[in-house]
Amino acid sequence: MRFEGTAVAMVTPFHEDGSIDEEGYRQNINWLIDNDVDGLVAVGTTGESATLTHDEHRKVLDILIDEVDGRVTTIAGTGSNATSEALDLTKYADDAGADMALLITPYYNKPQQHGVIEHYTQIANSVDIDLIAYNVPSRTSLDMAPQTIVELAKVDNIAALKEASSDVDKASKTMKLLRDEGLEDEIVILSGSDELTLPLMSIGARGVISASANIDPRTMVQMVNNILDGNYDKAMELHYQQYDLIKALFIETSPAPAKEALNMMGMPAGPLRLPLVPMLEENKAILRKALEDAGIL
Repeated sequence: MRFEGTAVAMVTPFHEDGSIDEEGYRQNINWLIDNDVDGLVAVGTTGESATLTHDEHRKVLDILIDEVDGRVTTIAGTGSNATSEALDLTKYADDAGADMALLITPYYNKPQQHGVIEHYTQIANSVDIDLIAYNVPSRTSLDMAPQTIVELAKVDNIAALKEASSDVDKASKTMKLLRDEGLEDEIVILSGSDELTLPLMSIGARGVISASANIDPRTMVQMVNNILDGNYDKAMELHYQQYDLIKALFIETSPAPAKEALNMMGMPAGPLRLPLVPMLEENKAILRKALEDAGIL
């Protein structure tokens, strides 16, 4: 399927004992849908997928699909540094009825570029669900090359790329290569860096998978929709309106600030799982001010 618009990389709310807060998760799903998002991502990296067991991972995905009930696009985080593990999770998402699967590039292993292509191709050829490749070198120490993305665009059900390299020139080069090879309609580029959504969409990206939209979904949705409609003056106004909050939401390792913000708002979030820890008090103060300045608190 072709996705464009605003998808939210959802946090996974926990009770104080560390167990999954199912009721809270369902509440967050409905709140985000009420704020007009186009898609929701379960158990991506913002959802602390690295510290969820596989049983918990499947449970959270099942909750998402059940609660959404077809109202928006459901995207399952199914990435892993082991191709076999990523394939098992992706098969589960496919069977469970998710619309798409989001797979981070293999972390730690640092495969060569042709290994990245083989990783995604093997998974894509083994499932029917459409895949979103996720490039985030700040987390994985692996940066997908533009030509690698071109090769992935030739695989039938690799439908999108979440690009979080923060290199707008590289993204522009990627899009030019896709256009040169007539593949621009085969793969959708989505911003994976909230503060770069406007510039990335100005050169051809078609939306965002956003962590900050856990906190302020309406502003992100309005900005993305204005860009898609060609209203760049309004989009720029909305870009700067949310800029300080976005930066505050990444003042420490994500999703610690997003969860702290939701807790400040009285929304379900709860604690983090180790090795992530609560924010430093001085950073909490910066986050609170950003929320107040944005009119959220």
